[in-house]
Amino acid sequence: MQALFELSAPWWVFVLRASVIYLMVMLLVRASGKRAIGQLTPLDLVLLILIGNAVQNGINGGDNSLTGAAIMATTLIVLNYGVAFATSRSRRVERLVEGEPVVLARNGKVFDNVLRRELVSERDFQEALRMGNVTRTDQVGLALLETNGHITVIPRRHDDDTGGSAG
Repeated sequence: MQALFELSAPWWVFVLRASVIYLMVMLLVRASGKRAIGQLTPLDLVLLILIGNAVQNGINGGDNSLTGAAIMATTLIVLNYGVAFATSRSRRVERLVEGEPVVLARNGKVFDNVLRRELVSERDFQEALRMGNVTRTDQVGLALLETNGHITVIPRRHDDDTGGSAG
C-alpha cells in the first residue's frame, strides 16, 4: 500500500517536468494554428490523444505513484490558472499566448493567401459566411479568424453595396 504513495524522485522534479511539458505542448499547440475545440476534426482529436500519450512519460518520468500523479495534476492546474490569470491582466501576454485575430476578407475581397496560410478551407469559409447570413463574398464587410478559431463575418453596410462611401 505504501508503494502507491512513494515517489521515485524528489517532488520538485515532478513540478519541473510538468512545467516544461506544459510549456512545450502550449507552444506546439499555439504554433499549429487556430482551431476552436468545437471545430476539431477527427484527425485533430487523434492528434491530441497521441500528444497526451507521447508526453506522459516526459511528465511522470516512469513514476506511477498516486502522490506523483497528484503533484503533476496540481502543477498543471496551477500553471493553467497562472496563464489564464496573466492573459486576463496583460494584453501583451494575451497576444503572446492566444495570438491576434486575422483578417480573411474585407470589403468583398477574400484574401486567398491568408486562408491558405491559416489552413482555412474554402468549405469552412463558406460555412462561416452562411452562419453570418452572407450568401456571396462581395457582401462581406469583414471576415476575421478569431484567436479561438471561430470565423466572425460582418456583412457590408447597405450604402457600401450601392456605391456609397464607407466611413
